[in-house]
Amino acid sequence: MSQLLAGKTALVLGVANRWSIAYAISAAFVREGASLVLTYQGDRQRQTVEELGSELRAAKVLACDVTNEEELDQLASELKQSTSIVDTMVHSIAFANRDDLSRPYVETSRDGYLLAQEVSSYSLVAVSRAIAPLMTSGGSITTLTYLGSTRVVQNYNVMGVAKAALEASVRYLANDLGPRNIRVNAISAGAIKTASGRAVRNFSKMLEAGPGVAPLRRNTEPAEVADAAVFLASDLGRGVTGNVLFVDAGFHIIGLAFNE
Repeated sequence: MSQLLAGKTALVLGVANRWSIAYAISAAFVREGASLVLTYQGDRQRQTVEELGSELRAAKVLACDVTNEEELDQLASELKQSTSIVDTMVHSIAFANRDDLSRPYVETSRDGYLLAQEVSSYSLVAVSRAIAPLMTSGGSITTLTYLGSTRVVQNYNVMGVAKAALEASVRYLANDLGPRNIRVNAISAGAIKTASGRAVRNFSKMLEAGPGVAPLRRNTEPAEVADAAVFLASDLGRGVTGNVLFVDAGFHIIGLAFNE
């Protein structure tokens, strides 16, 4: 059976632990034959990501703080020296202050709003600008979003607004980078038990409610999101750009559900 990403170099930002969506995507990329490059932010994450990179047989594990332009430039420089070409990049990075996720959106602090936007939305623009010149044969950029970008999800608050900006950035980046044959898409994953998900107050209730509402009557599995990322990164997705692909067991189509 042929591997969908054989001969391709994949850069994945956001692997935090074995339960992160980025880890599942990385594992799927390796399964499909990609040469994997991972990044970490700061010395605190370095050991963990290096250990995970070893498990995943990553070719490189490099430092990258997406809020630091110098580190982004350094990342691009190191990639240019070691791999010369990047075929696909996955942006799985988001952050908001826990306080801003636990109080009404109207009480969001100015600093908290700007932080969520910088890390969760603007970072896609910054990373794309740094990496796009290495996609000399075209490529694919994929980010992760959530239904809270277009629907009010209780306690998602400032992160929902940041994800809305992220999805708008996907469309504008797709238009800007399309002439270079670089595709830009987002995957809107359903609720999955991750470290970032647990930062949302009452997240466990979201997990409990999902199977009773979603058409497939279950929650989303990380492997399903990973396989969608493989599709977008591979030649099978060569005509897809500027889209938000929902991988949420159909949860997003339901307006109002009643227990029968």
